[in-house]
Amino acid sequence: MQNNFRAAGNCGGALNTILNDNEHKEGINVIDKREVQTMLIADDRDGCLRLKNIFGGEFATFETNGGDEFFTLMTAHKVDIALVNMKLPRGREFMLRLKSDDHFLEIPVLALVNTTEEGARALDNGASDFLIRPFNEVIARHRVYNALDKFSADRRLAKAKLVQQSLAAPDSDELDHLTGLCNREAFYKKSAALMHSDVERKYFIVYFDISCFKAINDLFHIETGNLILRTAANYFKRQIDPTVGICGRMEADHFVVCVPQDRINIGSLLEGLDGVIRDLDISHNILFYAGVYPVNNIELPVDQMCDRANMALKKIKGNYMNRYAYYDDGMREVMLQDQMIVRDMEAALRENQFAIFLQPVYNVKTDNIDSAEALIRWFHPINGMISPGKFIPVFERNGFIVKTDRFVWESVCRFIKEQREQTGQVIPISVNVSRLNFYNLDLLEFLLGLLEKYDLESWMLKLEITESAYTDNQHQLMSIIRAFREEGFPVLMDDFGSGYSSLNMLKNLPVDVLKVDMAFVRELEESERAYMILKFIMMLARELGMDVIVEGVETKKQLDYLVSLGADKIQGYYFSRPLPIPDFKQLLEAKRLEHERL
Repeated sequence: MQNNFRAAGNCGGALNTILNDNEHKEGINVIDKREVQTMLIADDRDGCLRLKNIFGGEFATFETNGGDEFFTLMTAHKVDIALVNMKLPRGREFMLRLKSDDHFLEIPVLALVNTTEEGARALDNGASDFLIRPFNEVIARHRVYNALDKFSADRRLAKAKLVQQSLAAPDSDELDHLTGLCNREAFYKKSAALMHSDVERKYFIVYFDISCFKAINDLFHIETGNLILRTAANYFKRQIDPTVGICGRMEADHFVVCVPQDRINIGSLLEGLDGVIRDLDISHNILFYAGVYPVNNIELPVDQMCDRANMALKKIKGNYMNRYAYYDDGMREVMLQDQMIVRDMEAALRENQFAIFLQPVYNVKTDNIDSAEALIRWFHPINGMISPGKFIPVFERNGFIVKTDRFVWESVCRFIKEQREQTGQVIPISVNVSRLNFYNLDLLEFLLGLLEKYDLESWMLKLEITESAYTDNQHQLMSIIRAFREEGFPVLMDDFGSGYSSLNMLKNLPVDVLKVDMAFVRELEESERAYMILKFIMMLARELGMDVIVEGVETKKQLDYLVSLGADKIQGYYFSRPLPIPDFKQLLEAKRLEHERL
């Protein structure tokens, strides 16, 4: 038999098509014969050789020693079973992706391990089974074929069970009590059943949401909100034939339907929904938006289908021009990236993969650095630097932002203490306080504990909150800010001007500093209106006894505009990018020497 390994059998990334001896003699490649199954072997050189010798006559095999080639081989070739050493480069990531990607859900994955304990951990991580080194041929064959048989049998049983349940009338405990539609769990179960009952048909999962529904409940009585929800639900019941489609309410103002693609027109459905809501004669513009997931694999769990439809919805929510959007593969890549972030975030904190960068705030009147803002960066051991724009929103959604905020606060306090001990100089640092922190009763106690631990004074640590936090819970936020200021913490309002309630906030919130949203700065050179608005904000802040920092300044022309308005505190790339702490220390020292020479 021909040896298809490169360089004395090295499986390091080469694609190896193994031919049965007899068929090779006849010039027939088994990979072309449909009954021959394919196997991906991801292991070191010796493991690949041993497993190829065991299975090469019965499977067409692909072999790799790890890295990106995992994904290349799985995407390029139909694979029936995978044998994976998770200790290879990106091996664990590959295993997790196989168990979360809808393209690979039907592939059993056996982990290649050295001990039973490693095998147990692999099962916890989603492996179907495991093979222990040194590989025993009889045991390996049984486990591989058992895994293939089990996957096939499980799919048959699941489909039969789902079809039995498919269109049975929901029990009372499966109904949403307000609307009479299926509740979340019933929708998942019955939609899966519906799709399995007619596997040749193409389906949509459509996720609906009402724009600004919270504002409707705030402006009107809750009965009005409930009336809107019941009206929408009744409309869905009339429009979606219950013999071919399922309607559900997830929670709040979120509805979802599972319906054949040939039985729905999304645009017409939304137009009709607009009409029945307008007939309620509520003096508010109420619009539904929809995200559509075209189902291409009915084995994917329905909750994940709904997540993908919701991802499409979020793309266009609030856009009056586009009321619905379709899920695409780009969104899937975002989802996989988010899964990686969630998977690795705890380890990143334990292993010090997060780093603090500091961006100086310059006082243009004194030509000095008045303060700095602390920013977090993630240096992933495999994926390199991950942008905060990618991981911060994920952390805010899953609550991990509370842990990372506290990591930043403590790192900053440690830096301030070290800087004072080494140079006698204190530069106040502002840190972000994400809105989820305001739900922790020990927030102020934790911050005061840091000051005591590092022997700092409260003026040295500035606290930045975002305008969006005000819209969540105004009274709670005002109470916390007052408590901060009573303890001597300066409070900054970040991204001022990015929301809809800025002037109302100025009246109510007792903050010390406004950080003007960089959108104004970007438009200064082209928009007279932006110039006038910024001028008004700065004048109003002075009248209210607040300081102003303008961030996002990148050009000399922008700086000159701002100076003409009386701005003196500037943050942006024109002066400095965010710097690692050692570089920031060098900048402070260079600035000190410069002033000594003058």
